[in-house]
Amino acid sequence: MRHSNISWACLLLLCFASMGDAEYMKYKDPKQPTNSRIRDLIGRMTLAEKIGQMTQIERQVASTDVMKKYFIGSILSGGGSVPAPQASPAVWVDMVNEFQKGALSTRLGIPMIYGIDAVHGNNNVYNATLFPHNVGLGATRDPDLVRRIGEATALEVRATGIQYTFAPCIAVCRDPRWGRCYESYSEDHKVVQQMTDIIIGLQGEIPVNHTKGIPYVAGKDKVAACAKHYVGDGGTHNGINENNTIIDEHGLLSIHMPPYYDSIIKGVATVMVSYSSLNGVKMHANHDLVTDYLKSKLHFRGFVISDWLGIDRITSPPGANYTYSVQAGINAGIDMVMVPYDYTDYIDDLTSLVHKGIINMSRIDDAVMRILRVKFTMGLFENPLADLSFADQLGKKEHRELAREAVRKSLVLLKNGNSPNQQFLPLPKKARRILVAGSHASNLGYQCGGWSIQWMGGSGDITTGTTILDAIKSTVADSTSVVYSENPDDSFMKHNEFSFAIVAVGEPPYSETVGDSTDLTILDPGPDTMRTVCSAVKCVVVIISGRPVVIEPYVPLMEALVAAWLPGTEGQGVADVLFGDYGFSGKLPRTWFKSVDQLPMNVGDPHYDPLYPFGFGLTINSSMPGFSDADNLGDTKQRVFFVALCSLLPLVLISDLGIGVFQHLADLL
Repeated sequence: MRHSNISWACLLLLCFASMGDAEYMKYKDPKQPTNSRIRDLIGRMTLAEKIGQMTQIERQVASTDVMKKYFIGSILSGGGSVPAPQASPAVWVDMVNEFQKGALSTRLGIPMIYGIDAVHGNNNVYNATLFPHNVGLGATRDPDLVRRIGEATALEVRATGIQYTFAPCIAVCRDPRWGRCYESYSEDHKVVQQMTDIIIGLQGEIPVNHTKGIPYVAGKDKVAACAKHYVGDGGTHNGINENNTIIDEHGLLSIHMPPYYDSIIKGVATVMVSYSSLNGVKMHANHDLVTDYLKSKLHFRGFVISDWLGIDRITSPPGANYTYSVQAGINAGIDMVMVPYDYTDYIDDLTSLVHKGIINMSRIDDAVMRILRVKFTMGLFENPLADLSFADQLGKKEHRELAREAVRKSLVLLKNGNSPNQQFLPLPKKARRILVAGSHASNLGYQCGGWSIQWMGGSGDITTGTTILDAIKSTVADSTSVVYSENPDDSFMKHNEFSFAIVAVGEPPYSETVGDSTDLTILDPGPDTMRTVCSAVKCVVVIISGRPVVIEPYVPLMEALVAAWLPGTEGQGVADVLFGDYGFSGKLPRTWFKSVDQLPMNVGDPHYDPLYPFGFGLTINSSMPGFSDADNLGDTKQRVFFVALCSLLPLVLISDLGIGVFQHLADLL
């Protein structure tokens, strides 16, 4: 009996000892090195749990039960996919947390990562700050500005409980006929490379001596970024979306690849594969470039994600042989697949391919290791649930001021008067009566472009912001009458007397293939509006577009021409510069063609004959020191005074008298 008691005691001690071992899981210990945590966790995972990590599904088909049953590793909101119209940060956070609780309730409690297309601010979300689209940011040539935009965007994404954005697009758009050209910073890879500083803003400043290729996300106020679309998406034949990029190795590596070098050095967490093909090979099935080049040669250690239904498009027509598409995509090196709806087919096919040995377990483990590295790096295991601590960041005043600054710096002045001595801009704030016209003058949706609240964007008051018309009204003097007529006719112009007119016209909103265009024309009745208004009164035309459009026939009609790109919600930035509170500083990020027959045409081409060359951008006197709103040099009398002052400069250089007069006039100013 005594021997039996000793045996039971030993057994109980063994049980308690084993329970103690079970309670300590190395992967849950933040003090452990990341690689040790990854190895520990992968060693505990079943095939089903690993494949779950490689699966990203749309929020519309997600639930706590789905997360738990299939061990789903990621959820996304596609364009316009929201929990409710005009949903508040609290509604977003509650939804994300509900899904996260499902992931955390699984056997190993691996948190999911939630992704969204925050490509110019958190643009799916009502009341978010919408910054200028990338083409406008490229015009600023200001990496520090873009970094600050990344910081603000990260905060506004975190305000909704989301930890991952499918941005930035670092395509080098070589043909404006491409419907995604506004998502590209420039036709010049060097400008795009500069703009990859947005990754530092989104993810955080990379530590000194950080190992190249290892993803880096600084903490709860940062988000994982995604360099896209790998690689050559901006060089497709005739600018056709998802088409074939025909290029030699030198061209690929010298034009389209350089922004990826910079993104990887800056610690980008993920890379998205392009829908397009390279010399006939679908990028989603391109082992040489995804595995051999990106992962092996460039030492990228984050995870590679497919585009929306990207592996389906490996075959033509899409989905014709889905099992083959899964095989080709995963074996090419894709780690996480954006399914987004039929996730069970994907999971079943991938499971079967592994059981049959067609996809090796080593490939599965590589994918899961990369996904877990990003999740561990960004602290998801320690802080999986969101709260409302960032809720006040959405649409924050400081962020809107930053967007307004970005708008000002993105504006490119293409024409200003018919000679240097007859400049039309800046406009006087004190005018008797001014006309504002055009389809884009009082349309916030048109001003924001695609990827704004909805995937394709929209028309009218899609969110909160300031239209160009409202900005003009708040800028001019109280005594100035502002008349708005979207498309005035000849009779209207004849029976009204205006000091001058501002005409805002351009493209309708669009995204992706819908935006592909062979004629690149201004939306009707824009051309008629320009002709009617500018023939009757002196006018400045503001072009709201995602790319250069056909404008040459109308340039002689206008006094001034401004490219404003797709400025986003803060239209006040346009008025700031038109009326001289700030100077023009933007430079063309793209060549402005004379005729679409010239396309494709990029700087350095032998047949280069543009209307306005790459890098072109006029400046005016308002950019000179002392020419500020406080001076109100928009006033006509003071303009004359300023010109007289400048005319004395030669005298200043040759006589003491000139110096004295110049000093006296300067004191008066």
